[in-house]
Amino acid sequence: MASDRYTTQLVSWQDAQVQLSAIRSTVFIQEQNVPEALEWDGEDPHASHVLACDAEGRAIGAARLLLHGNRAHIGRMAVLKAWRKQGVGTALLECVIAEALRCGASTAFLNAQTTAVAFYARAGFVREGEEFLDAGIPHFRMTRRF
Repeated sequence: MASDRYTTQLVSWQDAQVQLSAIRSTVFIQEQNVPEALEWDGEDPHASHVLACDAEGRAIGAARLLLHGNRAHIGRMAVLKAWRKQGVGTALLECVIAEALRCGASTAFLNAQTTAVAFYARAGFVREGEEFLDAGIPHFRMTRRF
């Protein structure tokens, strides 16, 4: 997906580890104080990733997709602060959902930070269960059926 200001594309961890790591380190580890041991869970080499870059090719956002049979686990959605509320998150989510569908997923789930529940609800995700803490941050599990 592309706009005149940024693009999103599927990438492998092997090809884009530096850019993906930089985004996630900035957003999760530095801004949100997520412990590094929780952020780097060893799943990245086995996942599909989406990278958003500005018009000059600088990384501005990231997302991750793990497949569990016909269930897609979307996670590690992060957009640099200067690029939030400009459609980058929506573009990342649309790209990762398209990949989940291409891979045959019939449902997708994610753990949304409570502050992002409305964002995911606009994309068709439904909140499930009670609020819980992940890395000290309140979350809800959300699911979308395709």
